[in-house]
Amino acid sequence: MSFFLETLVGGVLAGVMYALVAIGFVLIYKASGVFNFAQGSMVLCAALTFVTLTEKGLPFWLAGLVALAIMVTLAVAVERVVLRPLVNRSQVTLFMATLGLSYIIEGGSQFLMDARVHELDLGIADFPVALGPIQVSSFDLVAAASAGALVLGLALFFERTRVGKSLRAVADDPQAALSVGIRLPALWAAVWAVAGFVALVAGLLWGARQGVQFSLTFVVLKALPVLIIGGFTSITGAIVGGLIVGAGDALAEIYLGPLLGGSVSTWFAYGLAVAFLLVRPAGLFGERPIERV
Repeated sequence: MSFFLETLVGGVLAGVMYALVAIGFVLIYKASGVFNFAQGSMVLCAALTFVTLTEKGLPFWLAGLVALAIMVTLAVAVERVVLRPLVNRSQVTLFMATLGLSYIIEGGSQFLMDARVHELDLGIADFPVALGPIQVSSFDLVAAASAGALVLGLALFFERTRVGKSLRAVADDPQAALSVGIRLPALWAAVWAVAGFVALVAGLLWGARQGVQFSLTFVVLKALPVLIIGGFTSITGAIVGGLIVGAGDALAEIYLGPLLGGSVSTWFAYGLAVAFLLVRPAGLFGERPIERV
C-alpha cells in the first residue's frame, strides 16, 4: 500500500507542474480564442535566458528579473506584432501562426544562447522526505508547492481582479464585453504578459528538474491531454487535468507497463484524453468555444 501511495503522490506532484504549463494555454485561449502552440518554446526560451544570464555572472535575483522582463516583452510583442494583425482570421490561420512562432522562438533562442544542455541549479536540495509511510523527493515537493502557489495566485487574480472579471466577460460574450467598454487589445496584452511570466516559472522548474535543453519544448505535448481533460477555458480544469494526468501516468507506468511490455507513460495520457473527447468533448470544466473578435 505504501508503494502505491508513494507512486500516486509522486505523480500528483508532477501533475501540478503539468498544470502550470497548461495554464499558460488557458489564459491566452480564454482571452482571445488562440491556441498558442508557441507556449512550449516560450518555456525553453525563458529557462535558457535565465541560465545563460547566471552563467555570465549575473546574481540569481537579477537574472530572474531580466529574464522576466525579456519574457513579458516577448509575449506582448508576439501578440501585438504577429497575432493582432490576424484578428478575424480563421482558427487554422491563428494556429499556424503560433506553430511558426514556436519554431522561430525555439531556433532563435538556441542560436543566440547555444543548444547545449545547461545545468540549472535553483538551490533546492533533492533528498528523500518521509511523509508517514512513504518517501518523496524534496525537490518535487518544493517545485510542486511553488507551482501550486502560483496556480492559486493566478486563480485568485483572475477571479477577484478587474482584469479577471474582464477576461471572464470576454470569454462569455466578446461583443457584449466590447459594448460595456472593455478594451480587448489591452486585455490581450495583459494576458500574454502573464503567460510570459508563467512560461518563466515553468521553464525554471522543469529546467532544474531535467536540465535546460531542447526537450523542454516537449512539455507542451503533455499539456495537451491536460487541457483536453480539464477544458481549454478553465484554470480549475487545468489544475484537475494536471493532477489526473500526473497520477495516471505514474500509476499506469508501474502497474500497466509490465503487462503491456513497454513504457506506458509516453502514451497513456493521450489515450485518456481521447476517452474524454468521446465522453465529454468540452472537458470537465470546459465552456463553449469562443471566437476572436
